[in-house]
Amino acid sequence: MKTVDIRKMNTEQLTLETTNLREEIAQMRRKIAMGEITNVRAIRIKRKDLARVLTVLSEQLIKETA
Repeated sequence: MKTVDIRKMNTEQLTLETTNLREEIAQMRRKIAMGEITNVRAIRIKRKDLARVLTVLSEQLIKETA
């Protein structure tokens, strides 16, 4: 997910996206533990996407309060 696409979302969409990404990360961790997924780098990509979304969300919240 690119930052440009994330910045187009509003705060409601961003909070929904954070919950979705957190659920995906949890599912991926379970699958890795069970041995279903061998590509452990995929979880790193999801974590970076989550960090991008949280960063943009905090920026938007700061703008709304100012």
